[in-house]
Amino acid sequence: MSGAPPSPYAIWREFHWAFFLNVQGLIVALRRFRLLLERGSRAAAAEELTAAATLLTASAASMELAASFTKDDYENSIRQSMMQPSVESDDFSGLMSWEHAVLVGVWRDLRPVFEQLPEELADAHGGFVAAYRHLAQSHTGICARFVGSEAGSLRYDDRHAVETLRRFERGRLSLIDPAGKRCPFHS
Repeated sequence: MSGAPPSPYAIWREFHWAFFLNVQGLIVALRRFRLLLERGSRAAAAEELTAAATLLTASAASMELAASFTKDDYENSIRQSMMQPSVESDDFSGLMSWEHAVLVGVWRDLRPVFEQLPEELADAHGGFVAAYRHLAQSHTGICARFVGSEAGSLRYDDRHAVETLRRFERGRLSLIDPAGKRCPFHS
């Protein structure tokens, strides 16, 4: 079967759909993790945290695949689709999605749980933190490739996009690894 390859916009859109499906699964896995931990089912809680890590890794892959086109394609098609008049907002961002808001809320709620995590969940937690770092670094790498390290973001035009993503990464890590125990520089 032959046909024209999908357009860069179609690639971007469809792999973002996959990304958001993974995020929805991540929300479910983390809620189940907390519930199982509260019930004292530590082995099952570890499985949910491992599933959450897998979903973060899948999210990173979806994000990387969503960006499988050239910088010119990004500038001429994708970035334009995220700006007025294509969208109503003049500060469009994935931060506006309900999935993002719910996930960050779940992470905030889990911060005290991660602060007092039983040692037997350390490996699952370490895998989860490493998977998040992979996702965050994938996002930052894609942004650096398409907009460069000095360009402003769509949402915060007065800030460098790459540094904004790094700041978000540090903030998210403070929620999911509040003691910094899973950071390789603290080992």
